[in-house]
Amino acid sequence: MDLDDFPDGVVIAGADGVVEYVNERIERMARAAPGEMLGMHLSDAMPFDDLNGNSWYDSTRPYDGLNIRNRLSEQSWYSPRGSEYLVTARLVRDRPGGAVVRVVASVRNAKVRNQRDRERSDLVATVAHELRSPLTGIKGFTSTLLSKWDRFSEEQRQFMLETVDSDADRLSRLITELLDAARIDAGRLTLRRGPVKLDEVARGVLRNISAGGDPFALESRGEPYLVWGDADRMTQVVTNLVENALRHGHGLRRVVVEHLPDAGGAVLEIHDQGPGIPEEMRQRVFSRFWRAGPGAGSGLGMYIVRGIVEQHGGRIDIDDAEEGGALLRIWVPVNEPDALTD
Repeated sequence: MDLDDFPDGVVIAGADGVVEYVNERIERMARAAPGEMLGMHLSDAMPFDDLNGNSWYDSTRPYDGLNIRNRLSEQSWYSPRGSEYLVTARLVRDRPGGAVVRVVASVRNAKVRNQRDRERSDLVATVAHELRSPLTGIKGFTSTLLSKWDRFSEEQRQFMLETVDSDADRLSRLITELLDAARIDAGRLTLRRGPVKLDEVARGVLRNISAGGDPFALESRGEPYLVWGDADRMTQVVTNLVENALRHGHGLRRVVVEHLPDAGGAVLEIHDQGPGIPEEMRQRVFSRFWRAGPGAGSGLGMYIVRGIVEQHGGRIDIDDAEEGGALLRIWVPVNEPDALTD
């Protein structure tokens, strides 16, 4: 393989520490002219330091040290211009435990790793913020009740305890969502599969959400048949989509379940009465912790919805409804039991 095609910078030095080969990538990193680095000593060709000013060559001593070493672990080092790089090396010996006859060093830019570290830090900060909000309410009311119980009336105590109970439910939901998101990330989201009637699932969700008010209507098209999946997870999906339509879509216009034998599955459509979702934003809706507008939740709902649907072998799309507003469409395959593989 031509090392000029290698994505990382490569420097090869002989037994005397003199550079014998460099690829084009390391020359671009060092802003060196073609062939300029050849003949340099390895310590000059790779003038990296750590944050304390210790040089890479003097710290790792590739030609000295333990004679059982065959490689140098990847670590962060800094160029004279202050850029961070990840450096590792292979030590080639003339025999096991013998002298080093060649050092093959690999250098890569640390930008991608730093970006991932920042994403993890942002994730931790977001999770901490979401957990702290309900915990603050719980801690505040319980502390007040414990220290000043006799100062409050029965109605005031009832109000405080109801608030604590509501915050505890919110905290429980958030933890469940975080665990579901973690399972999706790790590919460990499990389904308890069985026969599911998607129209019955949707009808049950609409009945629960409209309890105490006017019931929402469900349009069912085609001859119903069973979809093989997880009824609880599909209920979670429909509940999330309907609640999003009510909260962010200015109300629910209609819910449609259509059975499509020719397409091998069933379609669930959620129509809202909002302004719709711009096309350039439709994929971002499914990102972790993506929120929009006041009253937004944890930002994990749609991420989890897509994960559950895809675990069923289905797909979810966002489109414009004919009557205006957003249209969220889910297609779920039949997935008969003898065709399932977990």
